[in-house]
Amino acid sequence: MTELSFAFQPGDALLIIDVQNDFCPGGALPIPAGDRVVPVLNAWIDAASQAGTPVYLSRDWHPKHHPSFTEEGGPWPVHCLQDTAGAAFHPGLHKPSEAVIITKGTRFDQDQNSAFDQTGLAVHLHKIGIKRLLVGGLAEDVCVLATVLDARAEGFAVSVIAAGTRPVTPAGGAAARQKMTAAGAVLL
Repeated sequence: MTELSFAFQPGDALLIIDVQNDFCPGGALPIPAGDRVVPVLNAWIDAASQAGTPVYLSRDWHPKHHPSFTEEGGPWPVHCLQDTAGAAFHPGLHKPSEAVIITKGTRFDQDQNSAFDQTGLAVHLHKIGIKRLLVGGLAEDVCVLATVLDARAEGFAVSVIAAGTRPVTPAGGAAARQKMTAAGAVLL
């Protein structure tokens, strides 16, 4: 286990984005080295759990014929189909029993890259007094980016766990980091 030297504060929450089998090597839409985020994020998850900091895990949970799939005119191959092994969280990812699962990407009329897109997450986090989100996961230049931008738009301070995310492409990752910092997110 990697030791984490970070002090969680009251009002913090940890948000892990889409660390699912289909986004890791061998999956339907593998992010290069996507599985390497698992030990990094596990250290954060374990530390958050020990500190009593809420942990949230988002997942793509697509129905058949989802609009993001190339066969439906979207940009991506079929991935994260509901109730399949590809949609499951990476088997090595720590999933504390108290973690809250956020399911997204279930609509037939649009994609939902952000964990905030029509999930009610912002309302819930504001209700329980969350002020800062620590975010990691996959992919940095798609769902992590969309989530971070939406979190900032909802008024949350955001710190991105740089070692705990990977992009689809290096250029996409560089652009995502620029967009996230321009929106006021901090890269850890």
